[in-house]
Amino acid sequence: MLWDDYAATWSGLHGGFDPRRASFLVRGWVRLAYTCGSWLTRRRIGPMAVTTAGLVLCLLVPAAAWLGRPVLILAAALALLAALADSMDGAVAVISGRTTKLGYVYDSVADRLGEAAWLTAFWLAGAPGALVVAAGALSWLHEYARARASAAGMSEIGAVTVAERPTRVLVAIFGLVGAAALPVVATVATGVWLLLAVVGAVQLAAAVRRALAG
Repeated sequence: MLWDDYAATWSGLHGGFDPRRASFLVRGWVRLAYTCGSWLTRRRIGPMAVTTAGLVLCLLVPAAAWLGRPVLILAAALALLAALADSMDGAVAVISGRTTKLGYVYDSVADRLGEAAWLTAFWLAGAPGALVVAAGALSWLHEYARARASAAGMSEIGAVTVAERPTRVLVAIFGLVGAAALPVVATVATGVWLLLAVVGAVQLAAAVRRALAG
């Protein structure tokens, strides 16, 4: 599958958001996933296998954080690899023509479990438990509300908020790197995650209201 064909298909699966017209970073990330996904497809590796690998990497993040501050850099690297796997599984599914409803659900569940693992790593690095739980709960509510709105008739993703998964990935990675130097960074990163989740919830609520009111 050529890049333009992939980008068009990807856009159809993401509410019409065209990666070819996105920022340099977003376009580069999607293009990297396309390149890696093409390589995996040629080796007959399926999308659910890639999703599982990403989930395992996520679960290793708190395990690394549990070993102490010097290993938080490794935890951040694992989170980065997991995020890359999360992009590649969708790429493999699109390129190989193996997009399924079951795979979509599995990927969504794996994303939520992975984010819970990253927040657990913040807690192990010193962030207050209550703050970690609040950040995780609001992020979960963000995705749950979007899913329910889609089931109720909202035709697209509603709105691209400040609290989308790519943002959470960046907060997790840079938060863990920072916490390796200063423990307080784990608390700051969790607070940033929560603040973005609050703003994102407001943005999404407004979009859902516009889509479903009346």
